[in-house]
Amino acid sequence: MHWKRNGILALAAVGVLGGTALVGVGMMSDDGAGSLPLAGNFAEVPSASPSPTGPSPEELAAIERAKKEKELTTALTEYAESVPEFSVAVLDRNTGQDYSFRGSEKYETASVVKVQVLACLLLTAQDDDRDLTSSELSLAKRMIRASDNDATTSLFSRLGRSSAVAACNKRLGLKQTKVSSSWGLTRTTVDDQVRLLAALVDTDGPLDADSRDLAYDLMSTVEKDQDWGVPAAAATGEKFTVKNGWLPRSSEGGRWIVNSVGRITGDDVDVSIAVLSHDHTTMDGGIGVVEKVAKMTRKVLEY
Repeated sequence: MHWKRNGILALAAVGVLGGTALVGVGMMSDDGAGSLPLAGNFAEVPSASPSPTGPSPEELAAIERAKKEKELTTALTEYAESVPEFSVAVLDRNTGQDYSFRGSEKYETASVVKVQVLACLLLTAQDDDRDLTSSELSLAKRMIRASDNDATTSLFSRLGRSSAVAACNKRLGLKQTKVSSSWGLTRTTVDDQVRLLAALVDTDGPLDADSRDLAYDLMSTVEKDQDWGVPAAAATGEKFTVKNGWLPRSSEGGRWIVNSVGRITGDDVDVSIAVLSHDHTTMDGGIGVVEKVAKMTRKVLEY
């Protein structure tokens, strides 16, 4: 807005107006406010260049992200009304953004605990400044790629059982996981599981480069009949890591625990996902729920 002089004034004052933005109130200033023109100078008093009053690009991005998260929560809440209980968490390593639905709800892990056992095995070897022995490596391959329970029990015992794995979990940043002496009944949350997935790739984390590479190699080469769950959200050409868990639970009338944790990477994509669920009448039904939930996060969050 420009103010023009219509005649010779003895006194001039310039006021400023308050401007309101979408996310706050900005104040515009006038560098000429309070100045007096020389006598006989009828030139126009310069107007202020108002500062931007709209949201910044960062604020716009935050607004858009909040909309997507609200939309996803609504969609998951509606879906949860028709299926057994589930939780999901997502961590986008490219943006640092995360999301969780029922993030602190605790579930029994079934075989996804094997990722914790693997991470603890790698940490223990690092502490001793050594590589895995041939026996440890063989057991680790069977544990992750084939989800072999005997191999897991052997490593769990060698490490020192629940107390040792719990100590490793603390170093890995897990806050809501209670390790059971019956390893498959360890209780955890999706928030903790994405923390663990992050620790497996964090260059500033507790695992060194060799340990991170081995964890990636094993989790990216699981047997074909075990690559369900998180990989369902991957697009053609993208890579994934995964570890699944499934268990008919006697305490739930033989209903199924079905869990999946893993990571999807590709062009501009680096996302870790954890889906935990239970009370399914069949394993296949549980897989269907887990995969739909994983795909819903991608569709709405658009990662």
